Amino acid sequence: MASWHWFGNLHRAVYRATNGRVGAQLVGRPMLLLTTTGRKSGAPRTTPLSYLRDGDDCVIVASNNGADRHPAWWLNLEASPNAQIKVGRDGWDVEAVVASGREYDRLWPMLLDYNPQYAGYAAKTTRSIPVVILHRKES
Repeated sequence: MASWHWFGNLHRAVYRATNGRVGAQLVGRPMLLLTTTGRKSGAPRTTPLSYLRDGDDCVIVASNNGADRHPAWWLNLEASPNAQIKVGRDGWDVEAVVASGREYDRLWPMLLDYNPQYAGYAAKTTRSIPVVILHRKES
């Protein structure tokens, strides 16, 4: 787990330093930087995440590689759904909403096509893995 944390820190630093020219794609998948507000510290916390475009929205999955605990970024969004994302060179404010019902049923198969590993992560854990829609906030 420490190596994954180290890699995330490196990825975030390279993404920022190159203004998204390097790091906006990883293993053929688009990547964004999600900046949340720490639920305990109140400090900004930035995490690189793969995402799927759904119209104007970005969809992310709180899989945490199938661990039995939610990722910290998701707990931060639960506490405060307002965040910022950087996609390549562009950035904007978003509001996070959990997909449920028909929306979840529509998105989950798309996410499995996009990243088949999500099925394995879901099988490894007893927790429900949140599918999170990042809606762009109007300026």
